Amino acid sequence: MPRRIKVAAAQVGAVHRTTPRADVLARLIKLVEQAAEQGVKLAVFPETTFTTFFPRYYIPDETELSTYFELETASTGPITRGTNVKVFFDRARELGVDVQIGYGEDTGEGRYNTAVYVSGKTGEVLNKYRKVHLPGTTEPFDLDPNTTNQLEKRYFLPGNLGFNAFRAVSLKAEAGGSSPIVGQLICNDRRWAEGWRCYGLQGVEIMCCGYNTTAYAPKLWGGDQSITREKAYEEAMAHAYTNSMFCITSARSGVDDDLHPLIPGSMIVDPEGHIVAESTTEGDELVVAEVDLDECLQGKESTFNLGKHRRVEMYDRLVEEGGVRPPPEP
Repeated sequence: MPRRIKVAAAQVGAVHRTTPRADVLARLIKLVEQAAEQGVKLAVFPETTFTTFFPRYYIPDETELSTYFELETASTGPITRGTNVKVFFDRARELGVDVQIGYGEDTGEGRYNTAVYVSGKTGEVLNKYRKVHLPGTTEPFDLDPNTTNQLEKRYFLPGNLGFNAFRAVSLKAEAGGSSPIVGQLICNDRRWAEGWRCYGLQGVEIMCCGYNTTAYAPKLWGGDQSITREKAYEEAMAHAYTNSMFCITSARSGVDDDLHPLIPGSMIVDPEGHIVAESTTEGDELVVAEVDLDECLQGKESTFNLGKHRRVEMYDRLVEEGGVRPPPEP
Protein backbone atom coordinates (compact mmCIF):
# COMPACT_ATOMS: atom_id res chain seq x y z
CA MET A 1 0.00 0.00 0.00
CA PRO A 2 1.54 3.34 -1.05
CA ARG A 3 2.33 5.70 1.80
CA ARG A 4 1.59 8.98 0.07
CA ILE A 5 1.44 12.29 1.95
CA LYS A 6 1.24 15.82 0.62
CA VAL A 7 3.85 18.00 2.34
CA ALA A 8 5.01 21.59 2.04
CA ALA A 9 7.90 23.92 2.77
CA ALA A 10 6.34 27.17 3.99
CA GLN A 11 8.86 29.83 2.96
CA VAL A 12 8.53 33.20 4.71
CA GLY A 13 9.78 36.42 3.15
CA ALA A 14 11.25 39.52 4.77
CA VAL A 15 10.45 40.21 8.41
CA HIS A 16 11.89 43.47 9.69
CA ARG A 17 13.02 44.37 13.17
CA THR A 18 9.98 46.66 13.36
CA THR A 19 7.42 44.28 11.83
CA PRO A 20 4.50 43.88 14.26
CA ARG A 21 4.00 40.34 15.57
CA ALA A 22 0.36 40.44 14.45
CA ASP A 23 1.44 41.03 10.86
CA VAL A 24 3.80 38.05 10.94
CA LEU A 25 1.14 35.78 12.43
CA ALA A 26 -1.36 36.82 9.77
CA ARG A 27 1.10 35.82 7.06
CA LEU A 28 1.86 32.48 8.71
CA ILE A 29 -1.82 31.69 9.12
CA LYS A 30 -2.39 32.51 5.46
CA LEU A 31 0.28 29.97 4.52
CA VAL A 32 -1.37 27.31 6.70
CA GLU A 33 -4.72 28.06 5.09
CA GLN A 34 -3.18 27.75 1.63
CA ALA A 35 -1.67 24.44 2.70
CA ALA A 36 -5.03 23.11 3.85
CA GLU A 37 -6.68 24.21 0.61
CA GLN A 38 -4.14 22.12 -1.32
CA GLY A 39 -4.53 19.04 0.86
CA VAL A 40 -1.18 19.42 2.61
CA LYS A 41 -0.86 17.39 5.81
CA LEU A 42 2.56 18.66 6.97
CA ALA A 43 3.93 22.19 6.57
CA VAL A 44 7.50 23.01 7.62
CA PHE A 45 8.23 26.62 8.58
CA PRO A 46 11.63 28.34 8.95
CA GLU A 47 13.97 28.95 11.86
CA THR A 48 12.90 31.71 14.33
CA THR A 49 9.78 32.21 12.24
CA PHE A 50 7.82 34.54 14.51
CA THR A 51 10.42 37.35 14.43
CA THR A 52 13.20 38.75 12.32
CA PHE A 53 16.48 36.83 12.55
CA PHE A 54 17.66 38.75 15.59
CA PRO A 55 21.10 37.08 16.09
CA ARG A 56 22.41 39.34 13.33
CA TYR A 57 22.05 42.31 15.70
CA TYR A 58 24.01 43.26 18.79
CA ILE A 59 21.18 43.83 21.30
CA PRO A 60 22.49 44.98 24.71
CA ASP A 61 19.00 45.91 25.93
CA GLU A 62 17.52 42.89 27.72
CA THR A 63 14.01 44.31 27.45
CA GLU A 64 14.21 44.29 23.67
CA LEU A 65 16.07 40.98 23.53
CA SER A 66 13.38 39.22 25.55
CA THR A 67 10.74 40.13 22.95
CA TYR A 68 12.35 37.71 20.50
CA PHE A 69 11.79 34.72 22.79
CA GLU A 70 8.72 32.71 23.80
CA LEU A 71 8.59 31.82 27.50
CA GLU A 72 8.03 28.11 28.17
CA THR A 73 7.96 27.02 31.79
CA ALA A 74 5.95 24.62 33.93
CA SER A 75 3.48 27.41 34.62
CA THR A 76 3.14 28.74 31.06
CA GLY A 77 2.84 25.34 29.42
CA PRO A 78 4.05 24.49 25.90
CA ILE A 79 4.61 26.96 23.08
CA THR A 80 1.18 26.11 21.65
CA ARG A 81 -0.41 27.95 24.58
CA GLY A 82 1.86 30.99 24.37
CA THR A 83 -0.07 34.25 24.34
CA ASN A 84 1.94 35.64 21.43
CA VAL A 85 1.56 32.65 19.10
CA LYS A 86 -1.44 30.57 20.21
CA VAL A 87 -3.59 31.86 17.36
CA PHE A 88 -1.24 30.26 14.82
CA PHE A 89 -1.30 26.82 16.42
CA ASP A 90 -5.05 26.99 16.96
CA ARG A 91 -5.62 27.69 13.28
CA ALA A 92 -3.34 24.83 12.20
CA ARG A 93 -5.33 22.47 14.40
CA GLU A 94 -8.65 23.74 13.06
CA LEU A 95 -7.39 22.97 9.57
CA GLY A 96 -5.83 19.61 10.50
CA VAL A 97 -2.33 20.52 9.31
CA ASP A 98 0.76 19.27 11.15
CA VAL A 99 3.37 22.02 11.47
CA GLN A 100 7.01 22.28 12.35
CA ILE A 101 8.06 25.80 13.25
CA GLY A 102 11.17 27.43 14.73
CA TYR A 103 11.37 30.08 17.45
CA GLY A 104 13.49 31.46 20.29
CA GLU A 105 12.70 29.45 23.43
CA ASP A 106 13.16 30.85 26.95
CA THR A 107 12.81 28.20 29.66
CA GLY A 108 13.42 30.66 32.47
CA GLU A 109 16.77 28.94 33.03
CA GLY A 110 18.20 29.12 29.54
CA ARG A 111 17.49 30.20 25.97
CA TYR A 112 17.57 27.97 22.91
CA ASN A 113 17.07 28.07 19.16
CA THR A 114 14.17 25.64 19.01
CA ALA A 115 11.71 23.94 16.67
CA VAL A 116 8.57 22.02 17.57
CA TYR A 117 6.50 19.55 15.59
CA VAL A 118 2.81 19.95 16.41
CA SER A 119 -0.03 17.57 15.54
CA GLY A 120 -2.77 19.01 13.37
CA LYS A 121 -5.22 16.53 14.83
CA THR A 122 -4.71 17.13 18.57
CA GLY A 123 -2.66 20.32 18.80
CA GLU A 124 -0.09 18.45 20.90
CA VAL A 125 3.66 18.96 20.62
CA LEU A 126 4.88 15.62 19.26
CA ASN A 127 8.54 16.56 19.49
CA LYS A 128 10.86 19.42 20.35
CA TYR A 129 14.35 19.95 18.93
CA ARG A 130 16.99 22.45 20.02
CA LYS A 131 19.69 23.53 17.59
CA VAL A 132 22.94 21.73 18.36
CA HIS A 133 25.49 23.39 16.08
CA LEU A 134 25.41 27.11 16.88
CA PRO A 135 27.43 29.20 14.39
CA GLY A 136 29.07 32.57 14.80
CA THR A 137 30.58 34.38 17.77
CA THR A 138 29.70 35.60 21.24
CA GLU A 139 30.97 39.13 20.56
CA PRO A 140 29.95 41.37 17.63
CA PHE A 141 32.39 42.12 14.83
CA ASP A 142 31.76 45.80 15.48
CA LEU A 143 28.99 48.08 16.73
CA ASP A 144 28.02 49.45 13.32
CA PRO A 145 24.23 48.85 13.13
CA ASN A 146 24.60 48.00 9.43
CA THR A 147 26.96 45.10 10.11
CA THR A 148 25.54 41.61 9.74
CA ASN A 149 26.71 39.76 12.82
CA GLN A 150 26.08 36.14 13.74
CA LEU A 151 25.59 36.09 17.52
CA GLU A 152 23.82 32.79 18.10
CA LYS A 153 26.54 31.75 20.55
CA ARG A 154 25.72 34.87 22.54
CA TYR A 155 21.95 34.50 22.64
CA PHE A 156 21.44 30.72 22.72
CA LEU A 157 22.72 27.72 24.61
CA PRO A 158 23.69 24.68 22.51
CA GLY A 159 20.82 22.26 22.08
CA ASN A 160 20.65 19.54 24.73
CA LEU A 161 17.89 17.26 23.44
CA GLY A 162 20.00 15.30 20.97
CA PHE A 163 18.93 13.94 17.60
CA ASN A 164 15.86 11.93 18.52
CA ALA A 165 13.50 10.74 15.81
CA PHE A 166 9.80 10.32 16.52
CA ARG A 167 6.65 8.92 14.97
CA ALA A 168 4.21 11.43 13.51
CA VAL A 169 1.20 9.47 14.75
CA SER A 170 -1.06 12.24 13.47
CA LEU A 171 -0.21 11.12 9.92
CA LYS A 172 -0.61 7.37 10.49
CA ALA A 173 -3.80 7.02 8.46
CA GLU A 174 -2.49 9.16 5.60
CA ALA A 175 0.72 7.09 5.54
CA GLY A 176 -0.98 3.76 4.97
CA GLY A 177 -1.29 2.77 8.62
CA SER A 178 2.38 3.22 9.52
CA SER A 179 3.27 6.50 11.23
CA PRO A 180 6.04 8.39 9.40
CA ILE A 181 9.40 8.53 11.16
CA VAL A 182 10.46 12.17 11.40
CA GLY A 183 13.69 13.99 12.24
CA GLN A 184 14.38 17.67 12.92
CA LEU A 185 17.33 19.96 12.21
CA ILE A 186 17.76 23.73 12.28
CA CYS A 187 19.84 25.70 9.77
CA ASN A 188 23.56 25.14 10.50
CA ASP A 189 22.82 21.62 11.73
CA ARG A 190 22.22 20.61 8.11
CA ARG A 191 25.91 21.16 7.36
CA TRP A 192 27.02 18.51 9.84
CA ALA A 193 26.87 14.88 8.74
CA GLU A 194 26.77 13.60 12.31
CA GLY A 195 23.20 14.70 12.95
CA TRP A 196 21.92 13.27 9.69
CA ARG A 197 23.50 9.90 10.39
CA CYS A 198 22.04 9.81 13.90
CA TYR A 199 18.64 10.17 12.28
CA GLY A 200 19.45 7.72 9.51
CA LEU A 201 20.21 5.11 12.16
CA GLN A 202 16.67 5.59 13.47
CA GLY A 203 15.08 5.02 10.08
CA VAL A 204 13.94 8.60 9.51
CA GLU A 205 11.76 9.02 6.43
CA ILE A 206 11.08 12.78 6.57
CA MET A 207 13.65 15.35 7.67
CA CYS A 208 12.25 18.77 8.59
CA CYS A 209 14.70 21.67 8.52
CA GLY A 210 14.01 25.40 8.79
CA TYR A 211 16.73 27.97 8.23
CA ASN A 212 17.78 31.63 8.04
CA THR A 213 20.89 31.79 5.87
CA THR A 214 22.57 35.12 5.19
CA ALA A 215 23.11 35.79 1.49
CA TYR A 216 25.72 38.50 1.91
CA ALA A 217 27.95 38.92 4.95
CA PRO A 218 31.56 39.80 4.10
CA LYS A 219 32.69 39.60 7.72
CA LEU A 220 31.29 36.09 8.05
CA TRP A 221 32.32 34.29 4.86
CA GLY A 222 32.42 36.69 1.93
CA GLY A 223 29.91 37.99 -0.53
CA ASP A 224 29.13 35.38 -3.19
CA GLN A 225 25.38 34.85 -2.85
CA SER A 226 25.22 32.16 -5.54
CA ILE A 227 27.68 29.95 -3.65
CA THR A 228 25.73 30.35 -0.41
CA ARG A 229 22.53 29.14 -2.04
CA GLU A 230 24.34 26.38 -3.91
CA LYS A 231 25.64 24.97 -0.63
CA ALA A 232 22.11 24.87 0.82
CA TYR A 233 21.06 22.70 -2.11
CA GLU A 234 24.06 20.41 -1.84
CA GLU A 235 23.61 19.85 1.89
CA ALA A 236 20.00 18.75 1.57
CA MET A 237 20.48 16.67 -1.56
CA ALA A 238 23.58 14.79 -0.42
CA HIS A 239 22.36 13.94 3.06
CA ALA A 240 18.86 12.98 1.92
CA TYR A 241 20.50 10.54 -0.49
CA THR A 242 23.04 9.03 1.90
CA ASN A 243 20.36 8.49 4.55
CA SER A 244 17.53 7.47 2.20
CA MET A 245 14.99 10.02 3.38
CA PHE A 246 12.85 12.87 2.13
CA CYS A 247 13.98 16.32 3.23
CA ILE A 248 11.83 19.44 3.55
CA THR A 249 13.84 22.64 3.94
CA SER A 250 12.12 25.96 4.58
CA ALA A 251 13.78 29.36 4.29
CA ARG A 252 13.29 32.76 5.86
CA SER A 253 14.18 34.77 2.80
CA GLY A 254 14.03 38.26 1.37
CA VAL A 255 15.85 41.39 2.57
CA ASP A 256 15.21 42.20 6.23
CA ASP A 257 15.28 45.90 7.14
CA ASP A 258 16.07 46.56 3.46
CA LEU A 259 19.64 45.75 4.43
CA HIS A 260 20.13 42.07 5.33
CA PRO A 261 19.47 39.61 2.46
CA LEU A 262 18.63 35.98 3.18
CA ILE A 263 18.73 33.19 0.62
CA PRO A 264 15.51 31.51 -0.53
CA GLY A 265 15.72 27.98 -1.95
CA SER A 266 13.03 26.23 0.09
CA MET A 267 12.67 22.74 -1.35
CA ILE A 268 11.53 19.16 -1.05
CA VAL A 269 14.18 16.55 -1.83
CA ASP A 270 13.55 12.84 -2.41
CA PRO A 271 15.61 9.87 -1.09
CA GLU A 272 17.64 9.78 -4.29
CA GLY A 273 18.79 13.35 -3.69
CA HIS A 274 16.59 14.88 -6.38
CA ILE A 275 14.72 18.15 -5.89
CA VAL A 276 11.04 17.44 -6.53
CA ALA A 277 9.76 20.94 -5.74
CA GLU A 278 11.42 24.27 -4.91
CA SER A 279 10.60 27.92 -4.35
CA THR A 280 10.54 30.37 -7.23
CA THR A 281 10.41 33.63 -5.24
CA GLU A 282 12.03 35.31 -2.24
CA GLY A 283 8.71 36.00 -0.54
CA ASP A 284 6.03 34.07 1.30
CA GLU A 285 5.53 30.92 -0.74
CA LEU A 286 4.21 27.40 -0.28
CA VAL A 287 6.31 24.70 -1.95
CA VAL A 288 4.16 21.57 -2.25
CA ALA A 289 4.77 17.96 -3.28
CA GLU A 290 3.15 14.60 -2.73
CA VAL A 291 5.71 12.12 -1.43
CA ASP A 292 5.53 8.33 -1.19
CA LEU A 293 7.46 7.23 1.89
CA ASP A 294 7.95 3.76 0.41
CA GLU A 295 10.52 5.39 -1.88
CA CYS A 296 12.85 5.41 1.13
CA LEU A 297 13.02 1.61 1.08
CA GLN A 298 15.24 1.31 -1.99
CA GLY A 299 18.16 3.04 -0.31
CA LYS A 300 17.50 1.77 3.21
CA GLU A 301 17.43 -1.86 2.06
CA SER A 302 20.27 -1.75 -0.47
CA THR A 303 23.00 0.85 -0.98
CA PHE A 304 22.53 2.44 2.45
CA ASN A 305 21.49 -0.62 4.41
CA LEU A 306 23.25 0.67 7.52
CA GLY A 307 22.97 -2.54 9.52
CA LYS A 308 24.54 -4.54 6.72
CA HIS A 309 27.26 -2.26 5.39
CA ARG A 310 28.47 0.03 8.19
CA ARG A 311 31.83 -0.73 9.84
CA VAL A 312 31.38 0.77 13.29
CA GLU A 313 34.70 -0.64 14.50
CA MET A 314 36.41 1.79 12.12
CA TYR A 315 34.67 4.97 13.26
CA ASP A 316 36.24 5.59 16.68
CA ARG A 317 37.80 8.85 15.57
CA LEU A 318 34.37 10.39 14.95
CA VAL A 319 33.59 10.48 18.66
CA GLU A 320 37.07 10.50 20.15
CA GLU A 321 38.39 13.61 18.38
CA GLY A 322 36.90 17.02 19.11
CA GLY A 323 38.84 18.72 16.32
CA VAL A 324 41.31 18.16 13.51
CA ARG A 325 44.48 16.22 14.32
CA PRO A 326 46.69 15.84 11.22
CA PRO A 327 49.14 12.94 11.00
CA PRO A 328 52.70 13.83 12.06
CA GLU A 329 55.35 14.71 9.53
CA PRO A 330 57.59 11.70 8.79
